[in-house]
Amino acid sequence: MAGYLSESDFMMVEEGFSTRDLLEELTLGASQATTGKVAAFFVADLGAVVRKHFCFLKYLPRVRPFYAVKCNSSLGVLKVLAELGLGFSCANKAEMELVQHIGVPASKIICANPCKQIAQIKYAAQHGVRLLSFDNDVELAKVVKSHPSAKMVLCIATQDSHSLSHLSLRFGASLKSCRHLLENAKKSHVEVVGVSFHIGSGCPDPQAYAQSIADARLVFQMGAELGHTMNILDLGGGFPGLEGAKVRFEEIASVINSALDLYFPEGCGVDILAELGRYYVTSAFTVAVNIVAKKEVLLDQPSREEETSSAPKTIVYHLDEGVYGIFNSVLFDNTCPTPTLQKKPAADQPLYSSSLWGPAVGGSNRVAEGLWLPQLHVGDWLVFDNMGAYTMDTKSLLGGTQAYRITYAMSRLAWEALRGQLLPAEDQDAEDVCKPLSCGWEITDTLCVGPVFTPASIM
Repeated sequence: MAGYLSESDFMMVEEGFSTRDLLEELTLGASQATTGKVAAFFVADLGAVVRKHFCFLKYLPRVRPFYAVKCNSSLGVLKVLAELGLGFSCANKAEMELVQHIGVPASKIICANPCKQIAQIKYAAQHGVRLLSFDNDVELAKVVKSHPSAKMVLCIATQDSHSLSHLSLRFGASLKSCRHLLENAKKSHVEVVGVSFHIGSGCPDPQAYAQSIADARLVFQMGAELGHTMNILDLGGGFPGLEGAKVRFEEIASVINSALDLYFPEGCGVDILAELGRYYVTSAFTVAVNIVAKKEVLLDQPSREEETSSAPKTIVYHLDEGVYGIFNSVLFDNTCPTPTLQKKPAADQPLYSSSLWGPAVGGSNRVAEGLWLPQLHVGDWLVFDNMGAYTMDTKSLLGGTQAYRITYAMSRLAWEALRGQLLPAEDQDAEDVCKPLSCGWEITDTLCVGPVFTPASIM
C-alpha cells in the first residue's frame, strides 16, 4: 500500500449491522448531543468507491482513471482513490493544494480547467504540475508567459446537445480552430502532448464518445503534421454514477473500447485517460437531514363545519439544508430528491401530500414536491441516498475543516482487496507488475455485494 489511507481514517465494518442501523445510531446521537443547530451529516461507504474502481478496470482496461476533485473533495474519498493509484484532475489552485497536501505527486495531477487564473498557472509551475489544458489563444498566451515548461492538452468541443450540461457552449475548441491553435503553440515553443474532450453529464447517447474519439484522431493528425509529439487522449467525464441511469456504464465502455480499437489501437503509443467524478462517488454517500420547521396548508378554503374535520391539506417541511447547499442538483441537474424515513411508518398510517424546502425563504429553495409522506415532526430525520456528487465544497476542506460531518466506513473485504496489492506497484519492473486486466477486477463480483456494518464504536 502507498500509505495514503489507514484504518484510523474509517470505520471497519462486518456482517450483522445494516447501513440503516448505523444511520439510526448516528442520528440518535446527533439529536441527543446537540442543544443548538442539528447539522446534516453524511455516511460514506468507501468500499463502494473501491468496487466502482475495480468495475472500471474490468470494462475499460486500457483507460487510466483520473478523479475530478471538484465533484467531491472530502479527504476520505481523495485518500482511498490515491491508494487505488488514480491520478487527479484539478480545476484550480485549491484542489491542487488539497491533493498535494495528502502526498499525491505532481506527476499524477492534471490541471484540466481550460480557463485558469494566472495565479493558478503560476502555482502549477511552482509545484511541478506540468500537464495543463487549453482551448484558445488567450489561455495559451497566459501559459507561455507563466509556465513555459508546461505540457499542454488541447480541449476540443463535442456534440453534447443532448447532455444535461452543455459544456461545449463554454469550453472546447472547434475542429476548424485546432490547426491554428497548434500552429500558435508551435511558434511559441509550447509542447502540445494530447487532446481532451468532455461530452457533459447525463448524455443519453454513448455514440457521442465515439464521435469525439474520431475527432480527436483528426487533431492528432494535425499535430503530427505540425511537429507536435502527441501521446495523451483524455476522454473527459460524463460517466454515470447510478445503476439506474438511462445509459449504463457498461454500454458506454463498449462504445469507447470499439472506438479506441479503431482510432487508437493498442500499441499506438497513446496513453488513454478519463476524468471521472460522479461515477466514483454518487452512490457511495448517504445524507441525513433534519426537519427544522413544518406548516400545514389547507388546499381549499373549508367551511366552518370542515375546519375540524378532514379537509384536504398539504404539509410543508423545512429542512436544515436546501438547493443552495447539499441539494444543488435540484437547480443544476433538475432532480427531485426522494427521502426515505428514518422511522418506518405503520402500515395503516395515513399519508399526506408533502413538499420539502430549504431553510431560506423564497420560492427557489424548493427541494422536492409531490411527495406522499406520513405526519412528520420537527426534529425527525430524512435520509437521502446517492448524495456523493457535488454536495461539498473544496474550500471548506482546506486547513483541515469541513462544512459537514462525514462518517467513513469500509467493509473488511474491500479493505483486504485494497491491502492485497491488487494494483501495480510503481517501483516494480514492468514485467513483475500485476496488470489490472489480469487481477484487480476479478474480485469485482464479490465486492459488488454491498457491505453491512458492524462498527466497533459508533460515535
